[in-house]
Amino acid sequence: MKVTSKATLVASLALSLLTAAVAQAADTVQRGGTMVYGRYADSPFLEPVLNDSNIDIWILSNLYDTLLLPTADGKGIQPGLASAWTIAPDGKSVTLTLRPDTHFSDGSPITAEDVQWSLERASKPGNGVWQFMVSAIADVKVIDPHTVVIHLSHEDPTVLSALTVFNTSIMPKHLFEAAPGKTDQEKAAAFAEHPIGSGPFMLQSWQHNSTMTLVRNPYYWRQGSDGKPLPYLDGVKFEIIPDDATRILKLQSGELDGAEFIPYSRVDELKKNPALNMVLFPSTRVEYANANVNPQLDGKPNPLANPKVREALNYATDKEALIQLVTYGIGKPMTSFMSTSTPMNAGTGPLYPVDVAKAKALMAAAGYPQGFSTHMMILAGNEDDISIATSLQQMWSEIGVQLTIDQVDQATRTDRYRKSEYAMRLSPWTDDIADPSEITSYFAYSKNIQALHSGWKSEAVDQAFESAQKEMDPAKRAVYFKTIQDIYNSSGPTIGLYESSYPVALKTSVKGFVQIPLGNNLFSEAYLQK
Repeated sequence: MKVTSKATLVASLALSLLTAAVAQAADTVQRGGTMVYGRYADSPFLEPVLNDSNIDIWILSNLYDTLLLPTADGKGIQPGLASAWTIAPDGKSVTLTLRPDTHFSDGSPITAEDVQWSLERASKPGNGVWQFMVSAIADVKVIDPHTVVIHLSHEDPTVLSALTVFNTSIMPKHLFEAAPGKTDQEKAAAFAEHPIGSGPFMLQSWQHNSTMTLVRNPYYWRQGSDGKPLPYLDGVKFEIIPDDATRILKLQSGELDGAEFIPYSRVDELKKNPALNMVLFPSTRVEYANANVNPQLDGKPNPLANPKVREALNYATDKEALIQLVTYGIGKPMTSFMSTSTPMNAGTGPLYPVDVAKAKALMAAAGYPQGFSTHMMILAGNEDDISIATSLQQMWSEIGVQLTIDQVDQATRTDRYRKSEYAMRLSPWTDDIADPSEITSYFAYSKNIQALHSGWKSEAVDQAFESAQKEMDPAKRAVYFKTIQDIYNSSGPTIGLYESSYPVALKTSVKGFVQIPLGNNLFSEAYLQK
């Protein structure tokens, strides 16, 4: 398969159209100023290879550049640091033409050797939970200062999409290797405190769990619709405000220019505020609860290890009621563990329509006719989490399950989750590529992170996923992913709740900000209209 110069031209045109559409007409664009944006939690780790959290990922695209970029709809690919690409006829290599005269934010040039080192580091076995997306990379060869060739161990249907993902960000080899520490992990931790990338912004200051300030990267390569280098803003200041109500109050008072994760209960109210623009960005976001299914939990037999119990919880959950109660009708039912916007979703209808009688029968068949007690981790101060968990608490009590809600901060929730020190956990998921492989590797493939750190495993799912990762025929890949979904949806460790959009509130003076369906917060073409 070969990507011709025509395809590259189309991709370049898409980039130009995106710039024009987002920034609007050149004569309306205004430069300068600092946008103040309210976030629900701080980014713990600003290094692209070894992180695995959306709270990091959605900031990384502003600090680091990748060879290719996702399109605004999240479904396509366009040029990034690579201006053109060609896949060999045998599918075993990708040749990339590097954009000339690009620089990191410290002014040092981006070299073909930086590209080679970055990709080989990202594809090294064991280097981060997202390594699987580039595991097919055998080596990367530098042909000349503007050409690199990626050699693959096998054909990979997602290789181009993988080159748009945060963990393939191009990093400065010399600066990373000069960072303090003996191991890659130690160097990454040091580098993440003072990251140097080639994205539209660079880190100026960071008071953990309080504020983070990004400022314009003077060496950024892209131009705006006014013909001058992006970004338009002088900077972006992130205020870390975990409590939803406080975040909204600061927005309403004018202290913030924008705020993320607006509770759905407040959407209509903010839509009526003439000073605000309440936006529901299209997404691949799914809300779910997942169970730890290891046989023992805290030294005791774990009832959640029984698939009949998990099936009962699914049938006892009134998803339509949750959609109305929590999202005020904005959400929609899930048809599979992946969103309906994810390619190769095989769902044909809503998962597990509510059936309390059937749930009670399943609990009895599992050996728990009187139910049991368990705990669920949720994010403290998050109104949607609290609404969901209290609703589940009531719904599941009908089948004898007594749910204790544990409100914890983001850092604690992440730490306990990664250590599998939880019974149940409430969380959203968003795809980072337009392909089912990422969510499958995270939710269902046991050899990555034991299926959401849950301990769930299916040999049939693992085999189907490994086959799908080498299959170039889309129809055959779809069959593999249908097999995976059929197995996982019937016995997996999750209770799928609903799909929803990204609710973001902005002052009407904020223009050009975009959160794409893959979650990335893009500030590069945002500006403040005076």
